[in-house]
Amino acid sequence: MPGLLSSSGSLTVIWFLSWSLCRSSAQIWTNEVSDVQYGRLDSNVTLACGKSQIKIPVVWHLDDSQVLPWHKVTSDGSLVLLHVNLSAQGNYSCYDNHGLLLHSIKLRLGYPPGLLSISCQVPNHTLVRCSWKESVKTFLPVEYNASLRGNGKAWQPCLVDAAHKYCDVEHPSFWQTIHTLNVTATNALGSESTAARIKLDKLLKPDPPESVLVNEVEGFPNRLNISWNFPSSWALRDAFPLVFHIRYRPHGSQYWSEVYPEESPVVIFDALAGHPHQVQVRARDELDAESQWSDWSPLRYGRPWEDPATSEPPEDHFPDYVFPFNTKPETSTSKSLKPVLQDDGNLGLVILLVLFAVVIIATVLSLFFVVWVKQRRREHVTKQELTSMVKMKSMPI
Repeated sequence: MPGLLSSSGSLTVIWFLSWSLCRSSAQIWTNEVSDVQYGRLDSNVTLACGKSQIKIPVVWHLDDSQVLPWHKVTSDGSLVLLHVNLSAQGNYSCYDNHGLLLHSIKLRLGYPPGLLSISCQVPNHTLVRCSWKESVKTFLPVEYNASLRGNGKAWQPCLVDAAHKYCDVEHPSFWQTIHTLNVTATNALGSESTAARIKLDKLLKPDPPESVLVNEVEGFPNRLNISWNFPSSWALRDAFPLVFHIRYRPHGSQYWSEVYPEESPVVIFDALAGHPHQVQVRARDELDAESQWSDWSPLRYGRPWEDPATSEPPEDHFPDYVFPFNTKPETSTSKSLKPVLQDDGNLGLVILLVLFAVVIIATVLSLFFVVWVKQRRREHVTKQELTSMVKMKSMPI
């Protein structure tokens, strides 16, 4: 019986030692991370080998490799990484002299946040959207907290979309003169707050008009009917009306003609017969003179009506129409201008000849005037001399 008991005890001890060794081996190979530590790039970072104060010889590995960045090991077993860069990131493990895993740390490196570059858009009177760009690439996850307030008002939360780096404020106190937006960026190494002062009335910029259509006017080869809808984001149409700006030109011309209608639709009367036209529309708040024009709507094409009895078969679609396209920077004019024709040089020559003729006629008239004045003076002098001679003869000797 004692032998059996001793055998059972021996088996228990052997089983326990085997389980311990397997557990240690599993810890070494799986390299489970028990802690995460953040460090600043281009600085020295110290990694402690657990919380034990026992000074024993240790060995450090990076991602199961014995190759470490430029470093030194202190007397208490801590690892000091010198002037770290991004290649020093990874899982660090420290072992005793028997190969037993003592502690593991995941090291992540980066910078604390810096000041932000903030810009805001106001597409209507009920929404403010502010976005920002980072001045410092942190290489670490960043959280943002933002709020907006008008002068003398309480802070109003700005709902943040951290992935796209913007926030929205709904129903702001729009008629406050000046607003302040505050955005705080925070990561594991620190935080930075940026404040921006904005004027909502000057930032008000509607979205472009939608559903722009260009149609012919039957029976009129020089007219086009242009229609559009309010931008869908401009909800308060009755309280805040919009004014519109239309520009149009024959396809290929570099000159725009313009009209400023108050509502849709509008008919233009100076379209170039037989040619496709490009049309764009934009909008602005009618009541706020300091607000901005929207961006132009996408280009739309339309061709004036053509008499089927006299017109040639139409092309299939506008881009295939042969017309000299000018790639120079666009200009605009408030008058209705025809496209640049090939006889522009002859017209310039005619104008030059007319100007030259006007100069010649003016010169000849000037010469005639000078001669006439001199002749009058001579006649006047001669008359005076004759008068003097008559007086002298009439005097007694």
